[in-house]
Amino acid sequence: MPREMKMDILDNIAQAIFAFKAYPNCQELESVSAALIEMHPCLKDPGSGTGYHSWTMSIKYKVGNYRQKLRSVGCSEVAVNQKRANENTSRLKKAKRCEVNFLPDNPLGQTDSSLQKEKEALQEELKKKRLNMAFVDSKMELTFSLRRKEIVEEEPLVADILKQWPALFLEDQICAEFYRITQTNLKSTFFSYLDEYAPQMIKLYRVRGGAHEDDMKTLLDQFDNQTSDVLA
Repeated sequence: MPREMKMDILDNIAQAIFAFKAYPNCQELESVSAALIEMHPCLKDPGSGTGYHSWTMSIKYKVGNYRQKLRSVGCSEVAVNQKRANENTSRLKKAKRCEVNFLPDNPLGQTDSSLQKEKEALQEELKKKRLNMAFVDSKMELTFSLRRKEIVEEEPLVADILKQWPALFLEDQICAEFYRITQTNLKSTFFSYLDEYAPQMIKLYRVRGGAHEDDMKTLLDQFDNQTSDVLA
């Protein structure tokens, strides 16, 4: 394969990966290279057991180089992890979309100053008795990058976050913010895991003693009766 063609393939793969995660792990990189070979068998490594080992390593280094390029032009998500002189490397965190230190760039055409004005407008809206939820939703979405920058870089107390971003403590916005960071639905994920672990939790409650043993037994008896009605 010509070198230019391979570089072009790797460049496109690196951009696609970064759209999902800035710091993919080895297993995720391997799954990408495996999918590449499955879709294009002609790219398979000659003499390789898996057929994609060299692609995995090439993608790994290409993604690292891509992060370096983005860091050099000021991409917030990777710049926040830039090693500083005399900094303890064990404290450095890699910003992933699914982690609390995820730090996206500002929306196109927006600056920290313009987003600060949007934040102030949002704060004024939260002082009203009747909230315009459509307005709140749009402003929270718009100011996401500013909010993440304040939380990641300044590490404020919860009380300070409540003062600066009161909308963030609304139930709908808790779910919306969780999705902005993780791209995962909070409620459906929570309830699916709750369903999975509910039988074990009920067993634990049944053997629980102590001061609340009688109250727990009463609740579980009611639960058993409701379950029996449903099954009947």
